[in-house]
Amino acid sequence: MLKVDNLHVSYGNIKALKGISFHVEQGELVTLIGSNGAGKTTCLHTISGLQHPLKGTINYFDEDITHLSPYEIVKRGISQSPEGRHIFPSLSVYENLIMGASQRKDKKAVKDDLEYIYSIFPLLRDRSKQTAGTLSGGEQQMLAMGRALMSKPKLLLLDEPSLGLAPIMVEKIFSAIQKVRQEGGTILLVEQNARQALEIADRGYVIETGSIILEGSAAELKTNAEVEKAYLGG
Repeated sequence: MLKVDNLHVSYGNIKALKGISFHVEQGELVTLIGSNGAGKTTCLHTISGLQHPLKGTINYFDEDITHLSPYEIVKRGISQSPEGRHIFPSLSVYENLIMGASQRKDKKAVKDDLEYIYSIFPLLRDRSKQTAGTLSGGEQQMLAMGRALMSKPKLLLLDEPSLGLAPIMVEKIFSAIQKVRQEGGTILLVEQNARQALEIADRGYVIETGSIILEGSAAELKTNAEVEKAYLGG
C-alpha cells in the first residue's frame, strides 16, 4: 500500500531523515517509535506533502506521490491527525468534523460517517455545538482524529496522539485507534509512548537521529533488549 524508499529530508544543514525505508500493507497498524527529534514527525509530514525530500521516493498503491501537493495526497486517501492537534478553535466541534470532509461529494455518506465518528467518540456528540477551543486536551485529540477520519482515508497517519494526555485519556485514545483498525483501517502511528504503541501494532520501526535502526513485529520489538532499555523502561 505505502512504500517509502531511501528518504532523505533536511532543514537547512540539519539532516532530519537519512535514507529511511519502510512499508505499510493494507489493513496493518505500523508504528514508528523513537525519542523526540528522531525524525518521526518529519517522516509523516513528507508523506503528507508538507515537506519535500532531497532524495528518495514515496509510493502509494504503486503511484509515485513524492512530489504531490498535500491537497492531492488527501484526495488519494491519506489523512493525518497532526501532533499538537491543530483544531480550528473558534469553530464548533461539528464544524471541525465537517471540515474534515470538505473534499467529499458524497453528502449522504458524510452524514453516515459523522455518526460513525460519534460512535467511536461519544463525547464529541455531546459536545457537538461547543466551541472546539474550550475542549480539554484529550477531547481536542479525539476531535483531531475524528476530523482526519471524516475524509474517509484509506491510510490514517497519527502523530503523537497520546502526547501530554492523562493516563485515562490515553487509554480512550488507544482504544479508539484499535477500533478503527479492527474495522479495516490502515494506520501509520508515530508515538513516543513505545509501550502503548507496540501493544496495539502489527509491526514497528525504531528511528534514531533520522535513521531506522531496528524493525520487526511488535512482539519482537517488545522483547528486544535494546528497545526495552531505551524505550520501555527496562
